[in-house]
Amino acid sequence: MTRVALVQVASPASEPPAWRRERVGRMVADARGADLVLLPELWTPGYFAFDRYAELAEPLDGDTVTAGRQWARDLGCFLHLGSVLERTPEGRLHNTAVLIDPSGAVVHTYRKIHVFGYRSREAELLAPGDTVGTAPSPLGALGATTCYDLRFPEIWRALVDAGAETVAVPAAWPARRRAHWRLFTSARAVEQQLLVLACNAVGAQGDVTLGGASRVVDPWGTVLAEAGDAEEILYCDVDPDVVARTREEFPVLRDRRPVRVAEAVRP
Repeated sequence: MTRVALVQVASPASEPPAWRRERVGRMVADARGADLVLLPELWTPGYFAFDRYAELAEPLDGDTVTAGRQWARDLGCFLHLGSVLERTPEGRLHNTAVLIDPSGAVVHTYRKIHVFGYRSREAELLAPGDTVGTAPSPLGALGATTCYDLRFPEIWRALVDAGAETVAVPAAWPARRRAHWRLFTSARAVEQQLLVLACNAVGAQGDVTLGGASRVVDPWGTVLAEAGDAEEILYCDVDPDVVARTREEFPVLRDRRPVRVAEAVRP
């Protein structure tokens, strides 16, 4: 069995990001013994700190990724750092998910493709990515999507085409849409026959309360573990062969057929 630990984090505006890194580092240290540790979306700056994005963005060799690399080395585990507010050398900002291996090497990054615009300034402030991929992990080929990407099944099918067996989903999903969070994490696991490791943020950020309910969902849609709505570490032991076995027993993905769009019928 492979042990995963989802570290459900709050990012209050009153807490300086440097203090939060230290506090989260202690939480990650408490997950010693896990093979794969995951964190939420933009936990260092706080997702809703839009007015401070330019100030708080970091390069991928900045303080947050550097700290994460050390945490992975210290624990001897894979660490999905959630997502960081990346500043490129050209000055563009991205919402970038980062996977680190036990040696402390960054082995995969994913820039969020579907940046959010509904009652959010993410789409205004951040540049979207345009590629997906995978990297080896204790649960097979691991890819990532981020929060709002859950609503776009085509990106998930692209990950399956890239060989993904597990998808990490760092998120800052509001409590008022928690039902959608549960629906989409389960639906994506079933339709793509994947393990979904969805790590959500908690607590209040401005006038938004984040929903928690971090969860592990297997390819049959079985919820193997789900967190509450406060800070916690959610542990789950997962069979690393469950995806391969499910796809063999119930070969839905083999039955895919090309589809063409018919011409519209004109009156």
